[in-house]
Formats: sequence, structure tokens, C-alpha cells
Amino acid sequence: MQDSAALPTAGHAADGASTNSAPTLADSGVAARSGTPAASASTFAGSRISSANLDRILRAATGHLTQGVSPHATAAAWFDWMSHFARSPQRQVELAALAVTHTLRLADFAARSAGARQPVEPPFAPGNGDRRFADPAWRTFPHALWQQGFLAAEEWWDAATREIRGMSRKDAQRVAFMTRQMMDVWSPSNNPLLNPLILQRTQQEAGFNLVRGLSNLVDDALRTAAGSLPNGTEAFQVGRDLAITPGQVVARNEIMELIQYAPATQRVAREPILVVPAWIMKYYVLDLRPENSLVHYLVERGHTVFMISWRNPTEEHRDVGFDTYRKQGVMAALDAVEEIVPDAGVHLVGYCLGGTMASIAAATMSRDNDERLQSLTLLAAQTDFSEAGELMLFVDESQVAFLEDLMWDQGVLDAHQMAGAFKALRSNDLLWSKAVREYVLGDREGVNDLAAWNSDPTRMPYRMHSEYLRGLFLENRLTAGRFAVEGRVVALKDLRMPMFIVGTETDHIAPWRSVYKASLFTDNELTFVLTSGGHNAGIVSEPGHAGRHYRIATRKTGDRYVDPETWASHAERREGSWWPEWAQWLAARSSPQKSRPPAIGAPERGLPALQAAPGTYVLER
Repeated sequence: MQDSAALPTAGHAADGASTNSAPTLADSGVAARSGTPAASASTFAGSRISSANLDRILRAATGHLTQGVSPHATAAAWFDWMSHFARSPQRQVELAALAVTHTLRLADFAARSAGARQPVEPPFAPGNGDRRFADPAWRTFPHALWQQGFLAAEEWWDAATREIRGMSRKDAQRVAFMTRQMMDVWSPSNNPLLNPLILQRTQQEAGFNLVRGLSNLVDDALRTAAGSLPNGTEAFQVGRDLAITPGQVVARNEIMELIQYAPATQRVAREPILVVPAWIMKYYVLDLRPENSLVHYLVERGHTVFMISWRNPTEEHRDVGFDTYRKQGVMAALDAVEEIVPDAGVHLVGYCLGGTMASIAAATMSRDNDERLQSLTLLAAQTDFSEAGELMLFVDESQVAFLEDLMWDQGVLDAHQMAGAFKALRSNDLLWSKAVREYVLGDREGVNDLAAWNSDPTRMPYRMHSEYLRGLFLENRLTAGRFAVEGRVVALKDLRMPMFIVGTETDHIAPWRSVYKASLFTDNELTFVLTSGGHNAGIVSEPGHAGRHYRIATRKTGDRYVDPETWASHAERREGSWWPEWAQWLAARSSPQKSRPPAIGAPERGLPALQAAPGTYVLER
């Protein structure tokens, strides 16, 4: 590793935890138990092939085949559904009647369509957001019949997999999710013999589209085998095309680099901004190109911005704990910011998992009477995980233990394994439709900056990810009042600084209602924004982006709680980007007097400029 500037050790310095002396599980609020990382790390230092580890080795081998999905979690859900379905004659009769009704409606549609010169109004419609059958060719006979037959079957299975009395709700949701995945596979849009677009294109091009598609498939397979980036991403190089806002790395430790961006105005706000991105992906989603870079936007409006750039962990970081990211990440960065911009409150900003960590750090600081934070902004970040969406479907004791064994074997959760889980949430768009376009129609999708960033993921350390899954996803300790930091519980109720929270309408990673629940566990001033778009595109929502809108409302300190549906019905809808709204919010909660920009780094305090942004860690693969 390169020589680096030491982070400050005086005042509020981080307590010096490193990857070789990670905090205990009790420090991070996750109780030690048999089979958790604490029990296995020392074992791994010796030989893994022992009687004590035989089960873990076998489960890890299975995990490589299933991409980390527990066979038990899957089988248990199906058994729960089948056993209750077998003892529910009323549901059986209802489904039989529904099958007869659907069959008669399909027969009537087929009879009316066979001799019609114009398309006949179909009895079944695709769900919201389903674009597989949007082309008018799907309304022509017989393709309309294949489409309607599939939609009828999809609707029937949706009814069949609804929760049955006595059945676990999570198992019902799992079965419904898995059924949707299987139905997606058999969609006529994926079948070259049934898809009219494929048939037309193949006829027009005499089959050359299939040749191009095969070439695309081989190219992607070779790139995957070689560990290369996907086709088209070479047009977006980090430091040349992306992440080009001028700045310097002013601090570095084992898990992060701290970037300070160069000022773009003569006078700046006294209070700096510290951004904590998620370490599941690289930071530059917030600094893509100048025209859609949130960092560039803030700097241009007179803010001093600091950004954490996380290291991409390898197997040697297997024992880095969740609390290490707080101490050597958030707190170490905050200490460095304080040295460079002394005597000024800090606007702390967290995105996704970085937002969860920022809220934990802020709650810990409030508990300990550390008042350095001017405000807290959370972007698509969850603090309560009881309604965390489809990602929660397979998070139970069996699944977490199974995933732990896979990570124990690898030392990390590989980026491709995480990417597969995210793609499964939107398999229509991210898997099957893409495969048809590129491998059958032969059309290469254009790659934009956000897609290039999405193809540059990071890994997750074994211990950290296990603690995160158990302490937050599985046991929801933060809002249950059982999340301990350094042996003492922290509470979001302690937060006194104003908060700005952004949720996105179509977020599959952090559903907006889950993000909104931060308002249930806090009493401070809180502004909530619900913006159009998904987990990434809703945040990267620069002014001038067509079709953007958002809703916004502020809860004052002491106001009563408002449920999310009521909030959405009363919050004012505004057109455009939420960025200017946030900029005004920050300005209103900063000192009215502007000051000269601070120097880059603080060499006299051991924080010299180390190298130009984007630094070293972001380039690690």
C-alpha cells in the first residue's frame, strides 16, 4: 500500500481501529454467536479443512452454485405454501373457478380475433411498468393470443400465491417472487418463435441479427471470463470522463480516501459538506460528468465539499467489521474535515448504505454530546428495515448463515453475486429484455455514464456484511433500541440537528416508505422529499433533466407523526429537480456570512494533499 498521511489523532480522532484489530461484535451491536465471523476468523487462519469446518465448506460450495441463495430458505417457502394450499379447499375452488373464467375469456378473445381485420380489445393487460408487449405488433393475431395466454397465466399464479391463512407472510411473498421469476422465463417475449419483433427482424435481415446476437453473446462471455468491463464502458474512464471535478486526496487510511474538492467561487459557506457514499458501489455516482455531478453542483454554489472514497476490499480485509467503517470511515473523515475547516459545523450527507452509517454515526455523536454536525441529509437510505422491500424476502437465519459460509470461504461477498440479486428484482428489464435485444435482435444497448458506473461495483468484507445483515436487516436493531456502539445503545431519538431525507418513487433497493420511516423514530425538524426515479436515477436528478418531479413537506420539531400515504396525499408536488430545493435548504441552515475558501488539506496538521482526485482506491477492481 502507498505511504499515506496519517489521520489526525488529537481532539475527536478515530480510536485507531484497523483491519488487524477490528472492533468486537458487541461494539457494532451484533451479539456474538456460534458460527458468526468472530467464531470463524481464527479458524480460517489455520486450516479450513477440519471436522469443525466441514459443514461450512460444503455449504460454501453449494453457495457458489446457487449464487448465495439458501436452498433451505427456498424449499421451506414452497413447503409452507403447498401444505397450507392442500388444506385450503376454498382457495382450491376459487382458483379452479378463476382458471375456467380465464379460459373462457381467452377462447372468446381468440374467436373474435381470428377473423377480425382490426385488433380486438384484449381481456388482460400487462402490469404497470411492464414494457415487454408495448409494440403494436403484439396486438396482431396470433401473437396477441400468445401474449394474452401468458398474461392470463401470470394473473392466475399471482392469485394462487397470495397468502393463505396460517401461512408465514414472508413465505407467501417469497413464493410469489419466485413464481414471477419463473413466469418471466416463459414469457413469449423471450421466445424467438413467438415474439413478432424477432420474427420480423430475422426476416428483414435474413438472419444476420442472429449472427450479431451470437457475436454479442460470445463477446460478453469472454469479457466476463477475463474479468473485463462490459462492452461500451471503455468510453467512460474514471478520472478522464467520470469523476473529474477538481480536487485532492487529503487523507488516506486502510479503508478510505478523503477527497477535498477545489473551490469554484470566491466566497464559500462556512460549513463544509461531508459526503458518505455507499461502499457497495463506488462514490462517483455522485460525481459522474459535470452536467449531472451533484458534487460539481454543490461546489459551483459555494460549498466546500469533502467525499469519502471507499477502498474495494479483498480477502485480506475479511475481518473488517461494520463499526470499523464508522470509526475509520465517517469519524476519521470528520476529524480530518475539522482540522482543515476548524470551528465550523459540518453538513453530513449519506447515500444508501452510507446514509445508514451516517445516521448511526450521528446518533452516536448525539449520545456522546459531540455537536459538530450542522445537519444530516440521507439520500435513499434506510434506518428501519422492517419494510425493506423485496431484498428482505430471503433474509432469515437460514439465508444469512448460508451467505456467511459463502463469504467465509471467499473472504468477501463478490460484486457479481450482489449484482445478480439486484438484477433479479427487475428481471424483465435487466435480464430477459436485455438478452433479447442484444443476443437475438442483435442490437447493442448504448452505455451512458450511469450504466458505466453501475458496471464498476465493489466487494463487501465478510465480517462487515455479516454484521450488517444480522444487526440491521435480520434483527432491525437500530429502531428497536438494541443497536450498540462501543457497548452502549444509540437512538435516533437523540438526533437534534435538522434532517433532509430523499426517497425515490420506484426504488427497489430502499423503498421510499421504508426510507420515510425515519420520521417515525425522530422528533427533530425533518424535511422529506419523494422524487421520481429509482435508487440511482432518482438521486442523480440534475436540473434540466426531462420529466422529473418531486413532493416535499417539512415536519417541525414536536409535530405529530404522519403516515406515508397521508404524507404523499398532502405534500406539494413540484416539477423539476429536487437539487435546488436541497441547495436552498442547506443555505438556510448555514451561516449567512460567507468566507474565503479553506486551503486544500492541512499540511501543518499532518494532512497534506496526497494526489489529485479521484485518487487511488476508486481505481481498484
